[in-house]
Amino acid sequence: MARVIHPPKYHEMTAWKWMRYSGLLLIPLAWGHVLIQDVLVGVDRIDLDYVSVRWAYLGWRIYDFLLLVFALAHGVNGLRQVVLDFISKKNIRWVNRAAFAYWLIMMLLGAAALIGGVRQP
Repeated sequence: MARVIHPPKYHEMTAWKWMRYSGLLLIPLAWGHVLIQDVLVGVDRIDLDYVSVRWAYLGWRIYDFLLLVFALAHGVNGLRQVVLDFISKKNIRWVNRAAFAYWLIMMLLGAAALIGGVRQP
């Protein structure tokens, strides 16, 4: 059975769709975050104790994880698109792999922070 290799256009279409979907999902997530943290709570009252109480609830960790996933993926994909505008075609695969590696490392660090929680002093 022959192995099917999708042309690069397939991956670019997936990246294009992801930018649109993640952008739509970021609108309520980011505005909700701004409304809660900046308007309702107030930046001056956010400290380690506030974060530890907030992260005691699984729902807030899931909310923050979704915000991390969509914002980071949206931003890295946008950066990847800008870099692709300025490089030769022979380096596209390298840029895609570097962008994915950066995204993966940042996601693992963010997930470790969310799972590990906040240590009380």
